[in-house]
Order: sequence, then structure tokens, then C-alpha cells
Amino acid sequence: MSDYLTYVWRPVTGGRHAFPITATKTPAGTPVVAFCGAEADAAELHDRSEVDWIREDTCMHCWHALTTRP
Repeated sequence: MSDYLTYVWRPVTGGRHAFPITATKTPAGTPVVAFCGAEADAAELHDRSEVDWIREDTCMHCWHALTTRP
């Protein structure tokens, strides 16, 4: 098991998805892909509010993808 963060959950348009940690370093205007395959602009991963977290449901496809990782 890694001692470092390898993924991050972010509420983007359409749900709260899990993204590889490298997506948080991606410049705005560049698409990033969640573990479920959903795409979002990298800018959506930054400056999310608590209200954003409440409004968006957790993506169960991302959840499943992470729980079945070796």
C-alpha cells in the first residue's frame, strides 16, 4: 500500500468523482478523466465549496473502481 495519496475525490459537474492525484496538477482548460471514465475540465477540480460537495452524489462507478483495485 502506498504511503502517498494516489487519488482525490472532487465534486465536478455531474457527480463527486475520484480522479488520479496527478489530475490536481493539470492546467485549467485540459480535460482530466475520473476512474469511471467521466471527463471534466481540470479547472473544476479546484476551489470547490462545501455546497458543491453536498449537491453532488458520489459516483458509485468510481467507488467500485477504487474498491476493486489491487
